[in-house]
Amino acid sequence: MQSFDRRTLLKTAGALAAGAAVAPAVAREAAAATTRADIGVSVFPFPLSAVRLQAGPFLDNMNRQLAYFRFVDADRLLHTFRLNAGLPSSAQPCGGWETPTTELRGHSTGHLMSGLAQAYANTGDTQYKAKGDYLVSSLAACQARATQQGFHAGYLSAYPENFFDRLESGQSVWAPYYTLHKIMAGLLDQYLLAGNQQALDVLLRKAAWVKTRTDPLSTSRMQSVLRTEFGGMPEVLTNLYQLTGDANHLTTARRFDHAQILDPLASNQDRLAGFHANTQIPKILGAIREYHATGTTRYRDIAVNFWRIVLDHHTYVIGGNSNGEYFQTPDAIAAQLSDTTCEVCNTYNMLKLTRQLFFTFPSTAEYMDYYELALYNQILGEQDPASGHGFVTYYNPLRAGGIKTYANDYNNFTCDHGTGMESQTKFADSIYFYAGETLYVNLFIPSVLTWPGRGMSVRQDTSFPSSSSTRLTISGSGHIALKVRIPKWTSGAVVRVNGAAQGTTTPGTYFTIDRTWASGDVVDVSVPATLTFPRANDDSGVGAAKYGAIVLAGQYGSTDLGGTLPTLRTGTLVQDGANPLRFTGTASTGTVTLLPYYATHHARYTVYWRI
Repeated sequence: MQSFDRRTLLKTAGALAAGAAVAPAVAREAAAATTRADIGVSVFPFPLSAVRLQAGPFLDNMNRQLAYFRFVDADRLLHTFRLNAGLPSSAQPCGGWETPTTELRGHSTGHLMSGLAQAYANTGDTQYKAKGDYLVSSLAACQARATQQGFHAGYLSAYPENFFDRLESGQSVWAPYYTLHKIMAGLLDQYLLAGNQQALDVLLRKAAWVKTRTDPLSTSRMQSVLRTEFGGMPEVLTNLYQLTGDANHLTTARRFDHAQILDPLASNQDRLAGFHANTQIPKILGAIREYHATGTTRYRDIAVNFWRIVLDHHTYVIGGNSNGEYFQTPDAIAAQLSDTTCEVCNTYNMLKLTRQLFFTFPSTAEYMDYYELALYNQILGEQDPASGHGFVTYYNPLRAGGIKTYANDYNNFTCDHGTGMESQTKFADSIYFYAGETLYVNLFIPSVLTWPGRGMSVRQDTSFPSSSSTRLTISGSGHIALKVRIPKWTSGAVVRVNGAAQGTTTPGTYFTIDRTWASGDVVDVSVPATLTFPRANDDSGVGAAKYGAIVLAGQYGSTDLGGTLPTLRTGTLVQDGANPLRFTGTASTGTVTLLPYYATHHARYTVYWRI
């Protein structure tokens, strides 16, 4: 999250009021009631209610996040909205990026609405819907007072509308459209995932306000406005167009097409160096959604080119990007190791983009290979397992001797605190996809898929990545063309149906078993992992250790290496017989233990080594 005073901020850093709760099935119907089908999309996600996580690290993370949702006081997050609307509030103000004087205040409420909607959709637990409904009805009350406060009709935020006067006149202001996007996205999720009609009503009024605000601006003035971070405004407005069919939303979305960033990418040029990374990724998310809405292939090409450029030239071994929050010179990896590498928000948005690209190009298994890499090594590992409320990291320090630091209950509320509330409640959304009667098994995460309308379910039992296998058990009978991802990092993968080996597998593709299944059929998938040592783009003498998809970190306890990379003698590494993800070996610092980076917490470590 870009800020003119980021370092200072980082240092300081149940009533149902909107109608009765709806069953998850009703919420699914709301989500399906889109007016317009996406263009160029041939693979689709299951609703969150169709997939339930089973025991394992992902469910553990989600449960800690759910505990925070039950704990957090909605009135404290509504405090600045109410003050801005001239309504009384006796709630204690929040700290961090939600203080009454922080210009980004209000963004966390949007993330919370999205997280609550996802939690309700995935679990069916109405307490998450109740808190979401309370937030929505309270925000509607604030919006209703817009004109009384001297704002234009439909305005809703935790800060006054004159922030946009400052933005349009070129004065310094943090990122007012960024915050508005978070609120709008949260409202849309409350409608689509939790069936809250009032959320859509508030959102439509807010979208009309955005159109009224941006329509008078000339193209050059609007492009100047877009130099200030605006989050995913084109994405949420395009999603609203796809939902409602109202072309005004698409017109407004395209006002947020930032030519300085999009034009070079349309020509496959990497001009990202020097730009704030997480400001740019949502612009590309907007582009792929605009392709899905319009069929304009330029938007698609921008997204494809950006993804390729970032993956090949700006991505660290854990799947993240940026140093000090900015894109650096292409291929600068070993030269850019610090305590501020790999802001997690970037990866949250890269995974959203990757998902949309796979929907568009489902034959490109590389998209889901990257999804797995970043999901395990960053998103799973961003949460402190010792925290009952699921506190998350902001950066992933990759300098030798780095250590993760975490959020807290009320005095953080950074952008990564916000995206963490979403990431940790949507693990179920990309394990499986479908197309007609074709089922894609993308990720090896213990879960149960109940296929809506088919009378069939698939249970996945696995302890991956501790084991290199997974078992799928079919319940119900019928035709499924089962496509199982064979990761690019494996060799000699074997797929068996009821014990019988199937054909030859190819790493980096999906293996297909097209048949009529009987209840009780079992598919066993073995994906052997080996140690590899991928090298940094800019220095072949610097690299990292991976076991399959899992990045390993050298454990250094309280020892701060001061950024000096130890030399790892790779030939000395020995795998623990009891824990396949634990290795011991010899480095220039002496005997060293390597464990998964995602499981490394409250200890100093190194991910990169001299090799």
